[in-house]
This record gives sequence, structure tokens and C-alpha cells, in this order.
Amino acid sequence: MTYLNPCWKISAALVAAVGCLAGCSRSAGGGVAATPAVPVQVAVAVQGDVPRVIESIGNVQSIRSVAIKSQVDGIIAEIHFREGDEVKVGDLLVALDRRPFENSLRIARADLANARAEATQAAADADRYTHLDQTSAISKEQFAQVLTKAETTKAQVLAKEAAVANAELQLGYAEIRAPIAGRTGQLVLHEGALVKANDVSQSILTINQLAPISVAYAVPETTLAAIRAALTAHRATVSVIEQASDRPLADGTLEFVDNAVDPTTGTITLKAVVANADHALWPGQFVHVHTQVDVDHGAISIPSSAVQTSQNGSQVYVVKPDHSVELRDVKVTRTAGDLSLIAEGVHAGETVVSDGQLRLVPGAKVVAHTIAGTPVDAAGAPGGAAP
Repeated sequence: MTYLNPCWKISAALVAAVGCLAGCSRSAGGGVAATPAVPVQVAVAVQGDVPRVIESIGNVQSIRSVAIKSQVDGIIAEIHFREGDEVKVGDLLVALDRRPFENSLRIARADLANARAEATQAAADADRYTHLDQTSAISKEQFAQVLTKAETTKAQVLAKEAAVANAELQLGYAEIRAPIAGRTGQLVLHEGALVKANDVSQSILTINQLAPISVAYAVPETTLAAIRAALTAHRATVSVIEQASDRPLADGTLEFVDNAVDPTTGTITLKAVVANADHALWPGQFVHVHTQVDVDHGAISIPSSAVQTSQNGSQVYVVKPDHSVELRDVKVTRTAGDLSLIAEGVHAGETVVSDGQLRLVPGAKVVAHTIAGTPVDAAGAPGGAAP
């Protein structure tokens, strides 16, 4: 009987395994299989005008907001609007009980009539006593008293006329009218409620002007020079964008730059005025504000995700026509949103890798796809075949 050495069995198994791996590594034609291409996402470098934009968070504010209060004490008789109505200047809002003011006006007019009668009588007496004084029929003291009474009654007439005018004014205050055009807010007091003149603790309602409207926002003090230059050149524009959906709401005009930088935050407050004819903006609303101060003309831009930072600076992988990648040093001038503006290293129309760089080395083959997953050729055109 023949016995096999166990070590020989293990060696034979290893040889067989190596032979199997060697066989698997060869293609059907006997050649070595190529290294598989790396799937990446790509984007094309684009040349065009890129605006210089300062992004901020803003708060919508009414240009004019008025708390409506009564100028006289009284009882609310009628309400002539509904909460949330749009009102114009002079529209009747609230009517107070007119009867106390009408009575006061009647009394003032009666006092005026009495004063005028006394003044007429005093003037007649003065004329008569003047003739008597010329003939020395009365004493100088008596004549002086008559003249004094005539002047006094004239002054009383003026005072009573002022009292009538004041009573008419008070009666006019019984009708509370809109001092500005805008939208009415919540009604605090209703019919039958007692209102006090110029009550500091409570107002009847508030009216906010909605069109035009302003947006207040703060920007870093480092941007102040660019903003002032844009204002001087009349090229500063403002875009207001909804926070939740990033939907553009309106364009405005930069109208105000605060006169000092806040030393606690290092920011300065700006205000833009928006026409807001469609009432897209609402007082108190928070929005995104983009202030455009300049435009970089003919700039080359690529996605910021394509730029990698190394010890040598910024680098990008560029896809060549043979579907291999080349690592290039680039000079980034600035970023604009999700884009990076390139001064050197990439030309317009070249394709760069925007995702998947971690698996790449210079010279590696790639299968390029757009973000949507569509295959592209080396120039970034859809429909390219994989190498």
C-alpha cells in the first residue's frame, strides 16, 4: 500500500488554486482583463456672466404702520369695516356716539351768539358816548369804562368763535377715519365699548401699508465697500426669495444703508423697497435676500463639488476624450452659490468630475454620468458609450 504525504496534498491544493485564479484572470482570447472603469458624475465648465451676490436673511416691514386711537372720550356706535379690509386714506372706520359732541357744539354756538349781541350793544354804546365825550357831557372815567367794555366784548366774541371751532373739531373726531392706505388688522374694541382719548395702553386697530413695502436685512461689514460702490454706480439690485421653497417673490430697490456698523455683530443694516402690488410679501415675514453688487463677465464656472483641496492648493479631475482623467491644479477666484469661478486650469467646454473623486487616480478610466444618471461622452454630451 502506498501512503501520500499530507504536506504534499496541501501543496497540490495551493497549486490548483493559483492555477484557477490565473485562468480566471485571462479573457477568452488569452489576454489579461482590463481594470474596470470608475463610475463618476461629471459637469461641463461653462463660460458666462456670473453676478456677484450677497446673501442675507431679511424681515419684511411696513413702511408705514399706524395704531388707530380715539382723540376724544366716547362710546363706539358703529364699525364701518371688517377685519382685514383694504382701506384708502379718509375711509370711515369707526363712528362714536355723536350726541354729546353735538350738544357741546350747540352750547358753544349759543354762547357765541350771546357774546356777539353783547359786543354789538357795547359798540353802539361806545359810538354814543364818543359823541357825548366830544361835547363834554360825560366824565372821562365813564367814557373810558364804555370803551373798555366794547373792547372786552370783542375779545369775548373771538373766544366764543374759537370755542365753536373746537366743538366742531371734537364732533369731527367722533368719526375715526383711515390716516393711511393699507390693510386693517384685528379689531380690539367693538360697538358699545368706551374709548379714551389717546389711550396709551390700547388702540382700536392697526393699519399696515402693504404696497410698497420694505425688507430690512443685515450684511457683513466687509461687503460695505462693494455695496456703496454699487449704489454709486446705480447697479445695486435686490431679489427677495421665499425661505421655504426658494421661490422668487419680488425684486426691489436698495434705498437705505444704516449710518453705523453694529459693533456687537459686525454687520450693517440695509433696507430695500419692493412694490409688492400682488401682496406677495407680508409684514413680519422672514425671507432670503440676494443683493447683486456686480457681475463677472465671461467667467468660467464649475460645480464647487468638483474642486478638491490638497497641500498644493485646489485641484480638479478633468475627463479627457479617451475617458481617462487628468488631475489639474486650478485657481479659484470665488464661489457663487454652488459654483466655483475658475481663473486658471480649466477651459470652457471641458468636462470635470463633480462626484466620485475618492476612487480616482490620474490616468484612471471613468464612466461618466450626469447627476440624473444619463451617460455622457468625454465632452459632456448625453449618450456617450462607456469605454
